[in-house]
Amino acid sequence: MAAAERSLPRLLPALLVLGLAALLSLALSVSTGSVAINSSELWQVLNGGGDALHRTLIVELRLPRSLAAFATGGLLAVAGALMQILLRNPLADPYVLGLSGGAAVGALSAMLAGLGSAVVSGSAFVGAIVSAVTVFGLAHGTGSWTPTRLLLTGVVIASGWGAVITFMLAVAPTENLPGMLFWLMGDLAYARSPWPALITLLGISLLLLPLGRSLNVLARGPLQAAALGVAVKPLEWGIYITASLLTALAVTTAGSIGFVGLVVPHMLRLLLGNDQRLILPACALAGGTLLTLADTLARTIIAPEQLPVGVITALLGVPSFLFLLYRSR
Repeated sequence: MAAAERSLPRLLPALLVLGLAALLSLALSVSTGSVAINSSELWQVLNGGGDALHRTLIVELRLPRSLAAFATGGLLAVAGALMQILLRNPLADPYVLGLSGGAAVGALSAMLAGLGSAVVSGSAFVGAIVSAVTVFGLAHGTGSWTPTRLLLTGVVIASGWGAVITFMLAVAPTENLPGMLFWLMGDLAYARSPWPALITLLGISLLLLPLGRSLNVLARGPLQAAALGVAVKPLEWGIYITASLLTALAVTTAGSIGFVGLVVPHMLRLLLGNDQRLILPACALAGGTLLTLADTLARTIIAPEQLPVGVITALLGVPSFLFLLYRSR
């Protein structure tokens, strides 16, 4: 393999470091809030003991939200890495093909109708899937699709969804606007059970490991991949479907959170090289860690008020990415 693909055993310590960082971010998240919980109290609660108030805070409130944040960040980062391979475009991210716009239209429609949070999440998922099917169908047409055609179709569909969202915000009742705007900027306050997102993240990460070598070759171009025996079209279809489902589930869990799927794969490639066997599981860990820390800041920096977590991801990600880019000139 090329020099960029370092020996995998030498890079396994990076995964251990990222795993440790993920555990520390989760511990910090469940310990931080209006009631501070030290490490010994946290350990007692996790072992089934501890104060009743602390158990309620951790088990029923903070831990589900922290796990939802971790799963959402991991899903977005993995989806971003897959999109960048599929489109062979370093600026591709999970939302570039209009999935976020479709999900937003579905969720905002449910909010305008006064429906509950479960229906809002379901509507967001349906909207994202409808957008993915629409983009792929239009890009494919009567012949084969190309990355450029898929990207252009996605940009046009995303612009259309943006116009619909603007119209919905313009006609929405004033009392509905705060919730709608927070959803558009990413909000984990009403995240439901984190387990579907966590199980999906773990399953996809394990499923992608055997495909690492094929993804490495595909990242260099379809002609070279086909010459080396890779079934290019089925692999591309699988990447698109997987990335779309991951993005849809992330948006369903936490609303529209930008920047994670763009910056995390770039940061890891600058630090670790471009071996997809390492980058994809590293994205799951680093993306989850980033969003967990961002959500902790979002709910504590101006407590008792909360900021949209998307604001924090941009504030954390932009300078970090620019610094790493400067160091790698």
